[in-house]
Parts: sequence; C-alpha cells; structure tokens
Amino acid sequence: MAASAVAASVPSDPWAGHDFGVLLTVLFCGAAVLAGLTAFLGSRLAPRTRRRYTPARAWRDASLLAVAAGLALYLWGCLHVLFLEDGEQAARCERHRPPGLPALVGRRGDFLPLRLVCEASDGRDYDVVVPGFVNPTLAVLLLLAVLGALTAVLLHREQRPSTRHVHGAHGVHPEERPIR
Repeated sequence: MAASAVAASVPSDPWAGHDFGVLLTVLFCGAAVLAGLTAFLGSRLAPRTRRRYTPARAWRDASLLAVAAGLALYLWGCLHVLFLEDGEQAARCERHRPPGLPALVGRRGDFLPLRLVCEASDGRDYDVVVPGFVNPTLAVLLLLAVLGALTAVLLHREQRPSTRHVHGAHGVHPEERPIR
C-alpha cells in the first residue's frame, strides 16, 4: 500500500491543535518580513527622505505601518500558541469550558483567524489561548492598510503628470535629451 493511501486512511487526530512545523515557518517568515518592513519604514524617517514626502508616499507608509502592526500582533498571538504544550492547551480547554457544555472531544488550531478551538461533543466550540482582542484588532488594521493603500494609489495617479505635457516634441523627457 502506498504511503499516501495509508496517510489518507488514518483519521486525523482530534486533539491536534496547530501544526508545529507550520507555526515555526509562520513565525520565522513573519519575523523576517516584519524586520524588512521596520527597516524600510525607519528609512523613511531620514531627513532627506522626509523633504521629498508627498501625500501619496505618506499614505503608502501609513498603510505599511498598519501592515507591520498587524503582522507584529499576529506573530505575538502565534507565540501564545507556540509556548503552550499539548497538556497545557488541554488544561486551558477544561478550565475555560462554559458551564453546561458536555465533554470535550477535540481541539483544533486555526491560522485564519488565529485561534485554538476546543470542541465539545454536542458540536459547539470555544476559543482559548489567543487573547480575544487579537483577531478584531487584526481586522481593523487590515482595513486601515487597504484604505491607506487605495488612497496612496489614487493620490499617486493624481500627482503623475500627463505624458503629453512632460515629453517634448521628440517624445523624450526634457531631462533625458542628449546635451549638444
């Protein structure tokens, strides 16, 4: 029997939680992207860069700042999950089980939205471990990032001069003409 057929015939573990390999990959890649965003946004604070700031650039950077804040918050939520062992996750499920909820039958980890879900035998479930404000704050930051990016694009389009007015009679930008 092929390995894929064996894997397909084995039921998934109802107490699985988040996949450790995926969680580590998300944390490392996210940290690298966050470091790059932080470096880029930090470079925007240099005096010579601030002099050339346009409204479109300001909105672009505000959008990227919202992305960086959201990424930092997401990674912080991932760290909550990473540092809890399976036994502690199960104990948290039991401690936070609402009154009247039947026995727990499983636990699953979701990356979007970020949460650890405890599942009861009657089909109901509830979240534990990841603080409750993380996902709503991520949604707001995502909305701000998208609005900032759209505003930056619209402002950039308004700022761009028409090619008719910029290019001379020969279709070459005046600054690109060879000096005679």
